[in-house]
Amino acid sequence: MNGDGKINPGSMSAAIDAIRGGTGSLDVVILAGSAPTSGSAAPECDAVMALPGVNSCTSWTLTAASDGNNSQVNADIRNAEFVYFAGGDQCRYAAWKGTALEASVESVVAKGGGSGGGSAGTHINSPVVYDACQGSVTSAEALANPYDSYITFTTGMFDWPNYAGVINDSHFTARDRMGRTMAFVARAIKDGRTSGGKAWGVGVEEGSSLLLDSNGQATLYGTEAFIVLGDHQPEQATAGKPLTFSGYKIWHLGPGQTYDFKNRPTCGYYLRNVTGGVIDTNPYSGTPQTTCGTPGGTVLLAENEANDTRATANDATALTYPASISGTMASTTDRDYFRVSLAANERLTVQCAVPDAYDADLYLLDSNGSTLTRSVNNGLGTDESLTFTRTAAGSATYHLELEAYRGSGTPTYTCTLTKN
Repeated sequence: MNGDGKINPGSMSAAIDAIRGGTGSLDVVILAGSAPTSGSAAPECDAVMALPGVNSCTSWTLTAASDGNNSQVNADIRNAEFVYFAGGDQCRYAAWKGTALEASVESVVAKGGGSGGGSAGTHINSPVVYDACQGSVTSAEALANPYDSYITFTTGMFDWPNYAGVINDSHFTARDRMGRTMAFVARAIKDGRTSGGKAWGVGVEEGSSLLLDSNGQATLYGTEAFIVLGDHQPEQATAGKPLTFSGYKIWHLGPGQTYDFKNRPTCGYYLRNVTGGVIDTNPYSGTPQTTCGTPGGTVLLAENEANDTRATANDATALTYPASISGTMASTTDRDYFRVSLAANERLTVQCAVPDAYDADLYLLDSNGSTLTRSVNNGLGTDESLTFTRTAAGSATYHLELEAYRGSGTPTYTCTLTKN
């Protein structure tokens, strides 16, 4: 998955060697939606044929959706070991969904070959595709309105092993696309385009390439790439209104660094917030968390049973924020309470990562036990989040309640608490 339309020799050579097992040679097919405007008629084939282990390279320019059913095109694809989608217009590629070409490319991967692309070709290789069929959106436009008419998606085309829940983007830093990827992630969660209440954005910079191997390990060739995780429902993702989403988890990959998509990490990220369409600080750089799953590297408060009532709530009022609380839903009737405090005009944001063993709901209660706000997303392992601002004068005590809605088990939930 290349950050621009050019073949990356390092990642392409590594892919070729992995497919052919270090011996023999393989055949490559290049698919393009339009002919090059200058230079060679097949620049990608020129670059590929210069690499060791390549027997042949065939380039096809397909300009209509019906070309996806061309018998010779599909025969060439099925006989190849690698299919590369050139840069250009991913909307043209999305039009091949449901044609014979889609099944042919899938057959190449199924037999141990590979698929990839650059720029538009990178977009089409993610399970959620920003197809740009209505036009290209900028970060500013997407953050100001995550339902901008230019933001359209295609799903259900290519679902590569270990790569579920992902939206690719390219030309990432050079064209400042972090903001729009954040909006894409929020939309994917809000619209239910991914499962488990989570979505991952993968942004690759120009001149760089991310190679995903058969075990789900992605290695960066080049300068940088970013993994952007949204793991809860957006606080605001509504047509015509600016995006608000707290706690994006961002991994910044440098040359040679890896990200395991099969066993996705729960540490090594830095956090960024979007409030009213504005990212809180530079989203392309941050200090990574070094201990899994917790802000600042330490689980500051693990539940201490019995904490099943407000009277026996665990005290989180003295924690330094951002903070973390954790516990388990030990039974189908379990309730865990934590005591927190808020000053005047102080906003509390709570994001809970819920394990797949159960469905837990999250509530914020006032001092009388009345519900002020709640998060009750359905599904085992579906994360919960809420935000509340105290508008009254002075400070007051509140209670967070985690309640077992369905299922139970020993896996731990972890809630991140921030105040601002």
